[in-house]
Amino acid sequence: MTIEERLENMERELGRQKRRNRWLLGAILLLAGGLIVPAVFETTAFRARAQGAGAVKVIRAEAFIVEDENGKDRIMLNVTKDGPILALFDEKGKIRAGLGVVKTGLWLWLYDENGASKPRAALGISPFGPSLTLYDENIKPRAALSVDKDGPIMVLLDEKGKVIWSAIK
Repeated sequence: MTIEERLENMERELGRQKRRNRWLLGAILLLAGGLIVPAVFETTAFRARAQGAGAVKVIRAEAFIVEDENGKDRIMLNVTKDGPILALFDEKGKIRAGLGVVKTGLWLWLYDENGASKPRAALGISPFGPSLTLYDENIKPRAALSVDKDGPIMVLLDEKGKVIWSAIK
């Protein structure tokens, strides 16, 4: 084989290698594009949904918990055996307010700094009618205002639960 023939063979082989490299480079770019582009679009779509554009219409879950920047629970939405409950927590993790649609009606509970162990006020609508009850630090009802089928009722109680004043229409 002459030098010219060897050079022609080497040029042909070099041309094949260049074509193969171009195909390989194209395949790598397609693969990379297939991985990167969806990630970019997903991130962009997520940001757009978070900003309200193209918002998700329905989210289904058994409970939702919203945490603050320190990882403490601040809001909880849950469905219990008694009904749905919304709870609001303070920075110490103590429940301070609750809203629920339970078997006895619709209720809003307000708690002191000791949390769920110390409800201080309850506003609700029961089968008997609307009512507001205020509790002392020992969880004893001290004042109650309600309206039933016969009219308004207001009661003040001492620390032992004895009625000290009442007004019934």
